[in-house]
Amino acid sequence: MNLLIKNGHVINPDSGTDKVLDILIADGRVDQIDVNLDESAADKVIDATGMIVAPGFVDAHAHLREPGNERAETIESGCKSAMNGGFTTVTAMPNTNPCMDNAAIVSLVREKAHRAGYAKVCPVGAVSKGRAGQELAAIGEMVREGIVAVSDDGSPVATAELMEKALEYCQLFGIPVMEHAEELTLTRGAVMNEDFMSAKLGLKGMPTVAEDIIVSRDIILNRYIRGWLHISHLSSEYSLGMVRRAKDRGENVTTEVTPHHLFFNDRALETFDTNFIMKPPIRIEADRLAMIEGIKDGTIDCIATDHAPHPHEHKNCEIDICAFGIIGFETAISAVLDMLHHQHAVPVKRIVECMSTNPAKIIGLKDDRLRVGAKADITIFSTDREIVIDPEKFKSRSRNTPFKGLKLRGCPEYAIRGTRVVKCEVGEEDK
Repeated sequence: MNLLIKNGHVINPDSGTDKVLDILIADGRVDQIDVNLDESAADKVIDATGMIVAPGFVDAHAHLREPGNERAETIESGCKSAMNGGFTTVTAMPNTNPCMDNAAIVSLVREKAHRAGYAKVCPVGAVSKGRAGQELAAIGEMVREGIVAVSDDGSPVATAELMEKALEYCQLFGIPVMEHAEELTLTRGAVMNEDFMSAKLGLKGMPTVAEDIIVSRDIILNRYIRGWLHISHLSSEYSLGMVRRAKDRGENVTTEVTPHHLFFNDRALETFDTNFIMKPPIRIEADRLAMIEGIKDGTIDCIATDHAPHPHEHKNCEIDICAFGIIGFETAISAVLDMLHHQHAVPVKRIVECMSTNPAKIIGLKDDRLRVGAKADITIFSTDREIVIDPEKFKSRSRNTPFKGLKLRGCPEYAIRGTRVVKCEVGEEDK
């Protein structure tokens, strides 16, 4: 099948392209990129007038739950959900059951993703065996099977000694150690950010210093090792400052922020809605605004969803026992465009960098993916179309989102990967 994308505003930071063009895709590969391409060569035409056409969006931090928790999500449902939200490539974090700490589990995840035929899945292996924080997992074997990074996500790398070994070993393969920055002794039993709101609501809080301590430790170790440290789901203004200074010194430290940490502050917990319970917790307004500034000045490299599906009963329960995390594939683009582009004047090109080209580089997809001859890998989105988020339209098995019912300006339109073309539907258009 030949597909023609007409009159889309192509923004590709890799090539420097920023203009209205047509793109002809033949049998799943980009055949031509030019102006005024002939529609007669196409079996199907997408009129992208007024839309942005970009290299496929990449989520550098997601949980697909399989193996072990298929009630919340499967690899197939997660990949469908990702493409419905505009993502063509996602990671799969290792806190599965059994843990993704060996080549066999990596192979299983890759094979299931390939069979599903939707978004590309890039597995992230565990740092330690069983994520127990005692000894390194078989990182070399997992690299040969296709992992793009390592992480003990859900927990921090347990000790400085283990983090030193992980940074040193991953140097050999040119992959990052992705850190969940949380000093667990300071967050036991806590459910939200520690500040005025936690005291007001009578809920145990997680202080930002729990994040800051691990970020500080790891930046110091990474400076010593000269490895590659990636801080996952950054949320603390002080931690952001440490990352900024490390980058200024020329150290190889990258980081990400989630859409929900850009969009919400801890006042959202006044409703006691468990969909606002996540790790790290949504912080005070000063932290939220600092994250937006980190996007603007380039300190933060990418935006990642931390897609964390849960069965209904794991979120629809008492706030102090509910599961941490929210789904994110199908709300990310709308939330980011509404908050960053429309409310804080972040250029669309910068958003494409943060959600496409930068995360692609972090997980090892280094070539320009929107070029003649390449496999089709494209996200099309509207910056101005207003929608009301409707989880009943989601392809994820879970519905744990705090964005339900919100009117947001901007939305995904199409996700294209090879011959797979998905028309995105994440809400009702606001009339």
